[in-house]
Amino acid sequence: MKNSVSDQSFYIDSDDEDDKDYSRDGEGEEEDAGNPSDSDESLADNQRQQSKTGSYITTWPQSYRQSIDLYSSVPSPGINFLNTPSLTRLGSSFMQSSLIRRHTPESFPTPAPAVTAPLLVKEDEPKRKSSHALLPPPIPRRRSSIRKDDEKPSSMIAHGHELPISHQSSFGQAVLNGLNVLCGVGLLSTPYAAKEGGWVGLSILIIFGLLSFYTGILLRHCLDSEPGLETYPDIGHAAFGTPGRIAISIILYVELYACCVEYIILESDNLSSLFPNAHLSLLGMDLDAHHLFALLTALAVLPTVWLRDLRVLSYISAGGVIASVLVVLCLFWVGLVDQVSVHSKGSVINLGTLPVALGLYGYCYSGHAVFPNIYTSMAKPHQYPIVLLVCFVICSMLYMGVAVMGYTMFGQATASQFTLNLPKDLVASKIALWTTVVNPFTKYALTMMPVALCLEELLPSNLNKSYMYGMGIRTLLVLSTLFVGLSVPFFGLVMSLIGSLLTMFVTLILPCACFLSILRNKVTPVQVALCGLVITVGLVASAFGTYSALSSIVANLSG
Repeated sequence: MKNSVSDQSFYIDSDDEDDKDYSRDGEGEEEDAGNPSDSDESLADNQRQQSKTGSYITTWPQSYRQSIDLYSSVPSPGINFLNTPSLTRLGSSFMQSSLIRRHTPESFPTPAPAVTAPLLVKEDEPKRKSSHALLPPPIPRRRSSIRKDDEKPSSMIAHGHELPISHQSSFGQAVLNGLNVLCGVGLLSTPYAAKEGGWVGLSILIIFGLLSFYTGILLRHCLDSEPGLETYPDIGHAAFGTPGRIAISIILYVELYACCVEYIILESDNLSSLFPNAHLSLLGMDLDAHHLFALLTALAVLPTVWLRDLRVLSYISAGGVIASVLVVLCLFWVGLVDQVSVHSKGSVINLGTLPVALGLYGYCYSGHAVFPNIYTSMAKPHQYPIVLLVCFVICSMLYMGVAVMGYTMFGQATASQFTLNLPKDLVASKIALWTTVVNPFTKYALTMMPVALCLEELLPSNLNKSYMYGMGIRTLLVLSTLFVGLSVPFFGLVMSLIGSLLTMFVTLILPCACFLSILRNKVTPVQVALCGLVITVGLVASAFGTYSALSSIVANLSG
């Protein structure tokens, strides 16, 4: 399949800058020639650096980079509404894929030509061991690269098919990738968070937004600290060694798995609100609407986790941004045009349930697992702070607007998802409900795929080449999310638990800890103080939010 983006040239760095770099390199070589000892030390340092960089590639999880790229990237036909000189000088490749590794040519060899291979390899193909073995080799990010008009775009191989990719992502695509990650199902629960925390609690949303933006910038400094760092697990490896890499990876994968559980609960709640009288008697069991639709959702998403062609998953991921905007527009339409509103004054502050709101607001900014991937795939990395700022401003405005509108409309009756409060007879309500229902079907497989791949990496060599074992892992993961979703069917409380227990670490605590560890000799007293403050806020919010969410879940299960 041809790449959907334009075939015009892509520019990474200017030739003038490269000429200067190369001239400086040449001068350095002449100086080294006159100092053999310095040359030997430099060679030894390079060897140690390459060895250290290689450990980032060979240590579990090796599949993280590509699987998260597919989870977060938004490949789509060229749209240039951000193509304004005031923001950035864009090429014609607005939404090209960012599945690219950021290595220097000195670190790794040029990748082999792309070939097509199946998602889960059959027994008669002994050379391939598992689906994660089909991930592409590292692609060097050249210091200066200009692709000719008649040159075909490069491609990557991931789980069965050739995926067209480009060697850089534009400002516009980086923004959409960030929005695609940040504007998720958390948008549905911001009115519920406003109810739980009161109007004063909305300030927590702003505070978390500012702190999350700051920690997103810290991740950039960590990535720039040494060559070879590309992903969040790489940063953990550089900061705390292999144990840090493994610990951070587990937290990230558990967070993705928990999001899939939320999708099951979300589908069950919204479909049962549309068809409250649905039920089914099966094997002597009478399934009510909630259990029935949870089961049907699991059966519906199961084939999507078996998909061989990841281009399908990558392309439909763009629906997340569109769906979020559409649902927000429907809420405002119902409140302002259809004039369905309570105009509740609400509570100023609810101290008893404020910790639940902490987790809900924290969940809204759970995009840090993807930020390193976005940064390392950008053609102009210096624009990363602007990309991050645009993403956070847009998302914060959406979150704040939905929270204020939803809480004003429904008051103390606000449900964990505002779509459950919308009148069912209105057209805008139906659009919002069905958009909410359809969106998780396009997201579930992309969210679960990194988890499945990391587990396949752990299979023994005599098992991970089997077609059936890969299918079995994906099937068990889907069934387990169904079981957890039915066991704890509380969308808002589960989201608060995820936000408190996991997102606080990924978003606030770990970026600061890694930054202080990696750049310990370069940080200023002000940076130490800021990082200490952010870590303290994260730990306190995590402790209170986790305890409150767990207590509420236990109380609901007991009652």
